[in-house]
Amino acid sequence: MKNSPMKPIKFIDPLYPQAWHAVSGDGSEAAPLSPQGYQLLTLAQWLAVRERWPLGMPVGVKVPNDSDIEGLGDDLHRIGLLVLSFPKWTDGRAYSQARLLRSRYRYAGEVRATGEVLVDMLPLLERTGFDSVVMRAGQDRVAAERALRFFPGHYQGDIREARPVFVREAA
Repeated sequence: MKNSPMKPIKFIDPLYPQAWHAVSGDGSEAAPLSPQGYQLLTLAQWLAVRERWPLGMPVGVKVPNDSDIEGLGDDLHRIGLLVLSFPKWTDGRAYSQARLLRSRYRYAGEVRATGEVLVDMLPLLERTGFDSVVMRAGQDRVAAERALRFFPGHYQGDIREARPVFVREAA
């Protein structure tokens, strides 16, 4: 039985225009941000403007992998995109952040992986709750899509399928 994702991972090509766009300024009085839809803010920018950010206006937040996701718990219903970073492919803290967002906080918005994202990481990115990825330069999208289909199931449950493969096959 195939452990199929709820929705396939989107591959974001940074060379093409995107709906989400980063902004400059830090949100302070000296460098105010003008709220507009689909702005992608740093965590510091978001913390500076969240009290005055219009309800219902789409906003994305880039969260460093050494930040506690718990600090965003009350804001998650207002954030449409969370961008989690892999500064090195060997640094897996963003996997934990994504898992917490999905399992503990039931975050339903988009979770995107950026940084040193390699083909080999795709199955675990999918299992921990990522929706989209910006692959590191030089990575092959066809190989990444193939990696997502490589394993038909897993012994452990995950974000997309809580039951382990042996329980699903017995049913």
